[in-house]
Amino acid sequence: QVQLVESGGGLVQAGGSLRLSCAAAGGTGGNYAMGWFRQAPGKEREFVAAIRWNPDNTYYADSVKARFTISRDSAKNTVYLQMNSLKPEDTAVYFCAAGSIGIVAVMPRLARAYESWGQGTQVTVSS
Repeated sequence: QVQLVESGGGLVQAGGSLRLSCAAAGGTGGNYAMGWFRQAPGKEREFVAAIRWNPDNTYYADSVKARFTISRDSAKNTVYLQMNSLKPEDTAVYFCAAGSIGIVAVMPRLARAYESWGQGTQVTVSS
């Protein structure tokens, strides 16, 4: 299994930006895809974005498309989520997840495609 550690959460005003990081350790030669999910109080965990490579491809929830960008630094085994034009409704705990490339490629937006999860990082957007 891959060990994941998120960082970069915090408090920001509406319209501001944050960048989340997810450092991965373990796994088998980087043979996994990674995603971000979020969970607001009283709501179910929802898909935000995912990235796979060989070949490269990214996936986004409609609610964040054009505002969020997922990227990776393979040398650092780190995936980033750049969040711009943040809205109060983006407030949630954000979780990083990793799963095998083959499974995530089929269903990147489903939590059950991912087998490893980080502990989460809080993002709060004030109005």
